[in-house]
Amino acid sequence: MSVPIGQKYNFSWQQTMYRIKDPKVSVPFYEQHFGMKLIHKYDFPADKFSLYFLERPREGTSLPTPGTPESEQYLWTMGGTCLELTHNYGTENDDSYRVNNGNVEPHRGFGHIAFNCRDVYKSCETLEKNGVKFQKKPDEGRMKGLAFALDPDGYWIEIVKRADDDTWQEEFNLSQTMLRIKDPKLSLPFYSNILGMTLVRELHMSDFSLYFFAHIPKGVEVPDPKSDAAREFGKTLWQPVVELTHNHGTENDPNFSYANGNDETRGGRGYGHIGFLVDDLGGCCGEMEREGVKFRKRPEDGKMREIAFIYDPDGYSIELIQRGCTIKV
Repeated sequence: MSVPIGQKYNFSWQQTMYRIKDPKVSVPFYEQHFGMKLIHKYDFPADKFSLYFLERPREGTSLPTPGTPESEQYLWTMGGTCLELTHNYGTENDDSYRVNNGNVEPHRGFGHIAFNCRDVYKSCETLEKNGVKFQKKPDEGRMKGLAFALDPDGYWIEIVKRADDDTWQEEFNLSQTMLRIKDPKLSLPFYSNILGMTLVRELHMSDFSLYFFAHIPKGVEVPDPKSDAAREFGKTLWQPVVELTHNHGTENDPNFSYANGNDETRGGRGYGHIGFLVDDLGGCCGEMEREGVKFRKRPEDGKMREIAFIYDPDGYSIELIQRGCTIKV
């Protein structure tokens, strides 16, 4: 194809979704510790679930009151990326309920979200004093200077240092979602040619490789992804990147696959999807189908005609949402 489908239909990465046990615990956790704001909420009592959308906006941003038509319009036209926390009713009262956080063998897949900050050590010290638990503190393990906090459901949150010349007043910004992939020869063309994202950095180690994708505004020059400049470039972005992690050798194992977070038989559910706003959902899905993209849900399937779900090469779900839509509750 001459123009990536994602560019043709003005894709913008709008959300990362995962399931939570108790919104009375999880929503305040992200608000109090990472400066996120509840920007909209949906309740679906007939289907017994609610959705909570949280964004880390720039300081001084005026946001509509959550749960209003204005906040719904903001949600489906926003230029940034939010977290969608999905609560299925009753889990908060079930002592045995656990999510699959994506990091326990043999059901790994989704890895973590991340926040960038100016001083990892100082921010982690504050988080720990305020009761946040850690999978890894900044000085633990081989990789010094980065950390992994744990949210109330056990999802990993990487804490990463911003660029040295950072002048932002906000302590944190949402900076990445990490997914493990089996074969970069399949996944990289999908994220670039289908979703229209730009490879902004790649890093190769002895046993694994990392590929970072972002939606870059027009007119912004991106350095060579393999250069030293690419490392700093990613740390200057306010909006997050998708980090694709390839553990070498998985591409040669025909029986290997990652858990996609939506299969009860693969360690239970947890991570759900990433989602993109698009300008013409019907036209976009038509072109994707002609390119051989696999669908979990087409726009005409089910009650919600404003959304579709496709699969990436590893079977992770990707939601496509009509920009400016209204969801009937």
